[in-house]
Amino acid sequence: MTRAQLWSLVALTLMWGINWPLMKFSLRELSPLYLRAFTMTGGAIWLFIYYRQRGLRIWPQRHEWSSVVQLGLPNMLGWHTCSILGVQELASGRAAILGFTMPVWAVLLGVLFLGERLTPRVMLAVSAVLISLALLTFNEITQMSGHPWGIVWMELAALLWAIGTVMMRRAHLTLPVPTLTVWMMILTSACLWVIAALNEPWPQWEFSGLTWLSLGYGMLINYGLAQTIWAGLARYLPPATSAMSIMAVPLVGTLGATVIVGEWPHWQDYVAVFFVMGAIALVLIPASPRKMAT
Repeated sequence: MTRAQLWSLVALTLMWGINWPLMKFSLRELSPLYLRAFTMTGGAIWLFIYYRQRGLRIWPQRHEWSSVVQLGLPNMLGWHTCSILGVQELASGRAAILGFTMPVWAVLLGVLFLGERLTPRVMLAVSAVLISLALLTFNEITQMSGHPWGIVWMELAALLWAIGTVMMRRAHLTLPVPTLTVWMMILTSACLWVIAALNEPWPQWEFSGLTWLSLGYGMLINYGLAQTIWAGLARYLPPATSAMSIMAVPLVGTLGATVIVGEWPHWQDYVAVFFVMGAIALVLIPASPRKMAT
């Protein structure tokens, strides 16, 4: 990995991690579905212009639209809708921990439905995730202000993201992945505006300056710059390196929440985040050749 790739990976991890408490900050003045619709729309426009100027084929052919819709339902609409509802109910760091159990569920789905082998590493990873869930669920239920439904929303989001990940692995795509991402975001944004209009009052759009900055971060950084960095890195980085970035996101989100929204993690959060990081490492970082041989 080059020095430029290393710094890009560090920046990407910080961008994704910090976005979790910033979403929680924005929810103080904007309802969750309108928050997702607004920021994703801005990000989709940003990416559409960026990739078009770079000469990427931006318009899917007729037969490619089915892939956009099928993959967009779990990867974009399902994940982003359920996760923002989870963030509304939970501390943002806790939501990030639960959301990033996705890699484990993706591997488990492969074992259950695709005939992939159930290895001791997978079993250990699932056990680690279940321990983290038990820790966080117990803490939420025993608090007077606990929100156990937030845990349900976040694990549903993680499961939908996992389903989408498995579908992406098995898809025979003929259109560029950045183009697929842009159009999944565009269609999801349109759906979110409709769902928000049916379930939430229309916002007044009179926010504080800090909230506008947080929304701008969601549009330009989380849905924009971070996507372009990841698209560039994913082609060249080995799975182990990519896994390190994914592992660090919930930790950054948990620590960043203290500074941005004043959420102080409990001991259960710290233990749970390390269990989830360990689980991600078990399913994403390949075993050494010596262990594979044995």
